[in-house]
Amino acid sequence: TTAILPAQKIQQLIDVGSIPSEANVDDEQIQPASLDLRLGAVAYEITASFLPRATSTVLQRVSELVRETIDLTVPTVLAAGRVYIVPLMERLSLPAQVGGRGNPKSTMGRLDVFTRLLNDYGEEFDRIAPGYRGGLYIEIAPQSFSVIVSRGLRMYQARFVKGRPRPSDNTLRELNDEGTLVFD
Repeated sequence: TTAILPAQKIQQLIDVGSIPSEANVDDEQIQPASLDLRLGAVAYEITASFLPRATSTVLQRVSELVRETIDLTVPTVLAAGRVYIVPLMERLSLPAQVGGRGNPKSTMGRLDVFTRLLNDYGEEFDRIAPGYRGGLYIEIAPQSFSVIVSRGLRMYQARFVKGRPRPSDNTLRELNDEGTLVFD
């Protein structure tokens, strides 16, 4: 069975230590079927977007691309047209059968701020492999105008999935290469 976990199950994951955090998770962060994720204390302005690949952590890749380290313990401006990576306050230590998906909070789209989730050794944005153990990070790229952010701001949310969701984009591409699924 495949299911998106409801608030009660997300709370259980928090209670058993599967979602540790730098600070206690607030009740307001737990939505009916998602968890709001909070910005950590630092942001890294980087030269370009990236995926960490199956062989590296996010911070290893950041160290290759970092332009500036920014303190988010005070309100800080992130400039339009630039790309930032921010470690989140929440980490994961998920059970083997639980993975996740992420998406920006709806206000980010209305503010024209592009965000997406990364995790260590990840090969796709916005996806968390079942049983993932490690840090979470978001890429923030303000598009139209600069934004002010600080530690604890909730810009992104994760949904947790138990079971076998539909195939990933990579799996669908592989299936298409084996036998055409989509015709022009």
